[in-house]
Amino acid sequence: MDRALVDRIARSVLYEGYMLYPYRTSSVKNAKRWTFGTLYPEHYVAAAGGSDRSNFQAEVLYAGPPTATASVLARFLLDGVETEVPLETTIAEARRHVFANGEISFASTPVAAGTFKLTITLRNTSDTAELASAHAVISVSGGELVSMTDPPAALAATASECVNEGVWPVLIGAPGVRGTMLASPIILPDYPEVAPESAGDLCDATEIEEILTLRILTLSDEEKAEVRASGRQAREILERAESLPAEHLMKLHGTIRSLAPSGNEPWSAWDTWANRPASQTVQVGGVALKSGDRVRLRPSKRADIFDTALNGRTAIIAGIEEDFENKVQVAVVVEDDPGRDLGEMRQTGHRFFFSPEEIELP
Repeated sequence: MDRALVDRIARSVLYEGYMLYPYRTSSVKNAKRWTFGTLYPEHYVAAAGGSDRSNFQAEVLYAGPPTATASVLARFLLDGVETEVPLETTIAEARRHVFANGEISFASTPVAAGTFKLTITLRNTSDTAELASAHAVISVSGGELVSMTDPPAALAATASECVNEGVWPVLIGAPGVRGTMLASPIILPDYPEVAPESAGDLCDATEIEEILTLRILTLSDEEKAEVRASGRQAREILERAESLPAEHLMKLHGTIRSLAPSGNEPWSAWDTWANRPASQTVQVGGVALKSGDRVRLRPSKRADIFDTALNGRTAIIAGIEEDFENKVQVAVVVEDDPGRDLGEMRQTGHRFFFSPEEIELP
């Protein structure tokens, strides 16, 4: 098991919703934790009668020898402290481990020749404690775990009969390796990844890292002082945002990765478009223009106030693009725009697009 990789994914799950922007305890939305997968005391769940849970169950399929070692690592936050409870056994041996505030159990059931259904249960048995962001990492030393999202055809019916309550198991680690699963309270795909551009967790559900980082930097000195006093996690988020270099912030602005699968043929028109060679020139008045050339703008559509304001202005070609319908769009920055450098960094409001028919030689 690649522990570092697993930890990065699992920690993202562990702290998701733990502290929300603006990361101050005085904020109304931080009066209660918004973590996913909290297991409450059984008496509370029974009295509440809602959707809260006191346990979760993960069922996954394993193909291999019954003598292989199975390891389960239950993880949760207890009063804001990361807590891990390990359990080790063999595929064929049922095991139950009682710990302070709960218990974890493992059992297996043969479902076909050389294939077993593994059942992992985590319960909160305390009177008052909450096990927040509860999840489990399941790994085997031999054989392999079966994808529950995309099982092989021979095991699809058996996989559909597995009961997962409160968590969803996905393969985790290097793509193609089937030795470890994460039973997550958040629905994830197999082999989830944290974007390499990410500087660290922001804890805010459905986070958009660039926007949140920029918003953190706008907090007043008084607000930042309160964030620092709101706990280790909030303080680390603030300090990380303040120390990020400008070039790292630019990386957060957006990245297009290859959309075509491995092989020679793209699998959709989108992939054909996204992976096509970029246009280098555009013909205007019989002249081939490229990035860096000066042009004069002659908007024809009058679609918004910019079409009127930019008419007749001199601009610099910043790029030549093609949209999904293969129509050429010329990206420009206005020559005398005080914020021209922002347009060159692809910032909206300073970078404009026109068809070749809407530009002319200066």
